[in-house]
Amino acid sequence: MKQDPRAIGAQIRMRLPQLTPLERRVIEAIISRTDLTEQTSLKEIAQENNVSEAMIVKITKKLNFTGFRHFRSSLIYYNESEVAGLHAEIEPGDTSEQLLAKVFRTSIQAIEETMSILDISEFNRAADLIFKARHIDLYAVGGSATVARDLAHKLLKIGIKSSVYDDAHIMLMSAAVLSDDDVVIAISHSGATRAVNAPVKLAARNGAKVIVVTNYAESPIAHYAHVVLNSTSQGSHLLGENAASRIAQLNILDALFVAIAKKDLSQAEKNLMKTQRAVQDLREF
Repeated sequence: MKQDPRAIGAQIRMRLPQLTPLERRVIEAIISRTDLTEQTSLKEIAQENNVSEAMIVKITKKLNFTGFRHFRSSLIYYNESEVAGLHAEIEPGDTSEQLLAKVFRTSIQAIEETMSILDISEFNRAADLIFKARHIDLYAVGGSATVARDLAHKLLKIGIKSSVYDDAHIMLMSAAVLSDDDVVIAISHSGATRAVNAPVKLAARNGAKVIVVTNYAESPIAHYAHVVLNSTSQGSHLLGENAASRIAQLNILDALFVAIAKKDLSQAEKNLMKTQRAVQDLREF
């Protein structure tokens, strides 16, 4: 069965942090070519980038392709897909209409590509772990903390209590008292943020089940995880890829919330009614 073309761009971006600066420069030069065809030779690519043919093959293997030909064919296939053309860089002269279109299309691309790479078995395991957990802690900093709070809010609606921590010291204190009945959900775009990785490592050492939502498959945080849910995005220089990534992460966690609620739908609906009634009087109409 042929690979979903939406997953190819994500597959490349997810593994970019594993490359050296030179390897990354080479791969970005190849990706930026608009005239890549099945006739584009390995020799031509190597000469253009002043590197050996062996190095090109090594880079493509690092990106999880079998070699240059597999990489070339996959990239051409991806470039022909609708999703590949969604992202465009924001330019100084863009009108408001153009800016809106670019921002929205980049977010649509992030959602489409994230859906194509999500591992369903990992997703199901995450839902099971959260549903059965004695206690749930969410760890995140910066923009990711907003995503964590959104999930905690949704879980509370259906009667599942969780704690959100975005302070390095408090996260470590939380991790120190967790056990094998507990679950940690860590959200980190880069997967390399020390403030989040250190408590995740401690929580895993204490037996807690760790669910990680991250943009990079082989990021340091993934090494401590029991479950990894990958998001992907291609942001502009102005917005950064974190912006579109947060949209993808919110969608992953929205789907996870529904999967958890579905495990005991009648109880979830009862609690939803209770929590809705509790805040009704705060509305103006």
